[in-house]
Amino acid sequence: MTTGPACGKVPTVMHVRCPDRLPEELYRQVLELLSGLSAVVQALPPSAALVELKGALRYHGTDTRRLGEVLRVRSISRLGVDVRVGIGPSITVAATASAQVEPPGGVLAVAPGEAAGWLAPLAVEALHGIGPRQADALHEYGIHTVGLLAAVTPATVQRLLGGRAGRLAAERARGIDPRPVVPRALPASASVRHAFDRHALDGAAVRAALLDLVVQLGLLLRGRGQAARALTLCLRFAGGTSWERTRRLAEPSAHEDDLRQLAYQLMDAAGLQRGRLTGLVLRGEDLVDAGQVAEQISLDGARESRLIAEQAADRIRAKFGDRAIGPAAVFRRAS
Repeated sequence: MTTGPACGKVPTVMHVRCPDRLPEELYRQVLELLSGLSAVVQALPPSAALVELKGALRYHGTDTRRLGEVLRVRSISRLGVDVRVGIGPSITVAATASAQVEPPGGVLAVAPGEAAGWLAPLAVEALHGIGPRQADALHEYGIHTVGLLAAVTPATVQRLLGGRAGRLAAERARGIDPRPVVPRALPASASVRHAFDRHALDGAAVRAALLDLVVQLGLLLRGRGQAARALTLCLRFAGGTSWERTRRLAEPSAHEDDLRQLAYQLMDAAGLQRGRLTGLVLRGEDLVDAGQVAEQISLDGARESRLIAEQAADRIRAKFGDRAIGPAAVFRRAS
């Protein structure tokens, strides 16, 4: 369904869905692409975003569907990431539309005058904002489509789903959603991850993988001119369970020596024992500009020597590649 002169008022809300479990760095780059289309972008982590297109339409001199296609082309060509794009007159319609796009990607634009008719045949659970429990409650009363939900009086829907939830569901089934797109950037963070080829039980292998992530994260932060105030470690286990903890650094830092000590403390706090790990994620949180971090006078000669060695290693990596040099434990794990 596309927009055009005969469709009345042009839809102006874009909802973008990235692939599930997209690494945070790629997600941030998708948000940067969106910022190139419009000044009003609302991040919906971990993998979605809203865009207000009114100003973008005037600036780019094109229609909404074309902007969606431009986004897809840029995302695929620059990042290797396809996206699902829904465009409509409101957040609800746009988000519902993006969910109807089959993976890996595509663009679906719904014109305002067609929104109610387009929504009507969809299953109630397809309406953005309707959760599984709400859908089950509606099914029990024979309400299986959005059109049927729209036909029921708002008072009845409120009795079925509760006051506020029922009112919102009744309004959105009719395409009514006055919420604006509110600019919201993703909180500053940087993450690196490792997936084990086999379930990991060996403490030394896990510690080496974590050390490798520390090196990668430090290099990423220093390359971006940033320092982290906190670290988050996420452990993923066989069976789909996970463990996550965050701790703050004594001072903002991007140095491997500081990151390693805190990362090891987080790992020790997990108490792994015989847990079968499938992956690790290490994330630097609450990032600040490295230029704002005051250099602390240190009497620790060993630490100063490690910082000098880190600077030398960065120069080697810049010339020969990120894997040209690193801790021995990391290279033993890779061999």
